[in-house]
This record gives sequence, structure tokens and C-alpha cells, in this order.
Amino acid sequence: MKKKVYTAFSVDILHDGHINILKYAAEYGEVIVGLLTDEAIASYKSLPHLSYQKRKYIIENVKYVSKVIPQTTLDYTNNLKKIKPNFVVHGDDWKTGYQKKIRGNVIKTLKAWSGKLLEPKYTKNISSSIIKDEIFKMGTTPDIRKTKLKRLIDSKKIVRILEAHNPISGLIAEKISYTNKKNLKVDFDGMWSSSLTDSSSRGKPDNQSVDYSTRYQGLNEILEVTTKPLIFDADNGGRLEHISYMVKTLERSGVSAMIIEDKIGLKKNSLFKNQKGTLQDSIINFSKKIRKAKSSAISEDFMVIARIESFILGKGLKDALRRAEKYSKAGADGILIHSKEKTPHEIFSFAKIYNKKNYAKPLVCVPSTYSSTYEKDLIKNNFKIVIYANHMLRSAYPSMTKTALSILKHKRAYESEDKISSINEIINLIK
Repeated sequence: MKKKVYTAFSVDILHDGHINILKYAAEYGEVIVGLLTDEAIASYKSLPHLSYQKRKYIIENVKYVSKVIPQTTLDYTNNLKKIKPNFVVHGDDWKTGYQKKIRGNVIKTLKAWSGKLLEPKYTKNISSSIIKDEIFKMGTTPDIRKTKLKRLIDSKKIVRILEAHNPISGLIAEKISYTNKKNLKVDFDGMWSSSLTDSSSRGKPDNQSVDYSTRYQGLNEILEVTTKPLIFDADNGGRLEHISYMVKTLERSGVSAMIIEDKIGLKKNSLFKNQKGTLQDSIINFSKKIRKAKSSAISEDFMVIARIESFILGKGLKDALRRAEKYSKAGADGILIHSKEKTPHEIFSFAKIYNKKNYAKPLVCVPSTYSSTYEKDLIKNNFKIVIYANHMLRSAYPSMTKTALSILKHKRAYESEDKISSINEIINLIK
């Protein structure tokens, strides 16, 4: 009987390092590849460019591979116990860092049936990260980008979205990351195209003074230089008769979701203390908008998320829950419950009841006023998407103001140099 050899891959991009491992493994027996699921990969780095099924198709067509099975965690233990392979093959690059513990578990598990770990020399000067940088330079397709949001929702405890009001802020959302204490990469999962920051960056009030055509132009400039999914702030979606054109335009561009709010009339930003004169749409009319938007979408991957303004307008929990139920029945793919309180008490009260019902998921929040709330607490209350909706523009404004004042005061730019980015940093961001 042929011996079993197990190896685990993420294989977003297949390169010669992977082929070397598979070729080496095939010399010892039948090669079974544990292909990491989106959820397993998202637990330690960015979501892969390709879906699990597409990655599976690639790896199962490599001649050295006999079988491909899902590996749902970074840890090999469950799959090893099921298969009981004679050998596990992995490059010798996992003896340090976050993979050190995984390696230890493999060795311990294999001892139960006298299995052996084989560690061929790691292929130098090649990595998925390097290739991903090349892919970023080439860009993505609207269809691949559009599917990523739903994949993220299915794969992560919470999807982290950052506001982007121009291409440079989009690039920051795309590229910024840090390595935490567990040696795992943490980054943003996507971008938010905000009507507030779109308007403000153009020097206009947030009352739909900037028309949708102008916003689409700015949106496409961001999409040109990024690859991550984007959620579009569509305000109230405009007239019912026009909403299908909006959906088709956004979907064609590769936008993953639009969020429409249940207010009517001249827009007044929800964070204003005085909401006098602001009107909430009727449940019947807003449900028509949701149905129209959903029926206009070509792809099932494009999401229509309903934003409920009941707390903003002082109508309370009961009204918010009633609307959530009706909007869910109308076909909404998710619910954004909005609040301008300084604590998350309102939205957590809503979530406690909402999550017991068969309402549209995911649940979305925008912690602009209750910014001291940790993501771990949002997760506990079953929020799946968190949108940091205006922080990039809010951080840019004071920085630019200080620099301008410094130049005026000192009659030269030298005093501001240590407080701003170097020319090289900016060049390297956009090259």
C-alpha cells in the first residue's frame, strides 16, 4: 500500500516554492493537501485573492497531488488524526514565529502512530507576499473584488472597514497593517465611501450637494488603485425610479455593498444634535426601495444593507426592531443600526433582541460617537461589520491646518518637516 503524505497550503498564488514542496512530498507517497479555508487564512493574514473553490481547482490539477481536503484551522491536528499520514511535509521556515507552536503540535500528533515530519529546505527569494505585491500593482477585477465582502463576513469574527475619501486614503486602507503580540498580521478588510467625507473633501455640506455622478467619479479613482472590497454610502438612495441605475453603476464598478438609510427629504447628517425637521421614510416606501435595489442587482454577491435611523430620531427600540423585521422581509442583506450616543448601550440593546430573530444578517455598526467601544465587545454582541466612517478625513484636517500655520508663522517650511511624511514615503506609497 502506498504511504500517505500530508502537507498544508493556502495557495492563493502557486509558485515554484510550492511545486518544490509537492515534488518532494510525492517521492514519499500519495500526496494529500490540506487546503486552508478562507476562515483559517483570515485568522492570521489577509483574505486570499481567490476563493477556496478556485484555489482548490488550481492545486488539485498539479500532477503531484492525489487529493485535496479542507483544513479549517491553522492547526493540523484534526486532519492528521483523520488521515494518520506516514509523513507530514513542510519547508524548514516554520521553526520560529507563530508557526512554531503549530509545528510542535504536528510532531506531538505524529508520535501516536510513529509518523515522521519531513522538512525540506525552504525555497529562498520567493513568497506569496512578494507575488501579492505584484498582483496589487496589476490590480483586480470588479467581480473578484465584489465577492470578497461576503467571503470576509463568512470567514472573520468581525470585518473592519475604514473610510476612504480619495485615492491616497484608499491606498492607506489597502496597505496599512501591523503585527500583533501573537505575531499575526492585522489590517483593514475594506473601505467605506462616505457621503460625509466625500462632500467635506470637496468643501460642500453633507446634504447631497455633491450629486451621485460626481461621487461615482471619485469612487472610481479609489477603485483604480486598490483591490480591497468597498461599501458605498448611498444616503437614502434617491428616488425609487433612479435606484436601479445606482445599483447597476456600483455593481459594474466592483462595489461589494451599498447602504441606504430610511430618511427622506433634504439630508441632515445623523450626528447633528438637532434633528428637527428630519423625516423618516415609511416602512412601506423604504421596503419598496430595498426590493427595487435587490431586483436590480445582477450578482448575488452585491449586498443591499438597510440603515435604520430610529434611534437618531428618538423613536426608540421598538420602532427600530419593527423596521429591522420589515426590511429583512423586503430582502435586505444586512442591517446597520445607527446611534449618536456616547456609549453603545442603544445598539447593544437592539442587538440582544435582533440576534434572537430571523432577521437579515450581518449586523453593522458605525462607532463614530461611541468610539471607546472595543471590537471584542462588538463581536460579543454579534456585530459582524464595523465601519470607521470618517476618521481619515478628520485626521487629515488638523494635520494640514498645523502645517499651514507653521509655514505662515515661520515664513518657511523647515519647522514642519519632522511632523510630516518625507517625500520618499509618499513616493513609495504610490509607486
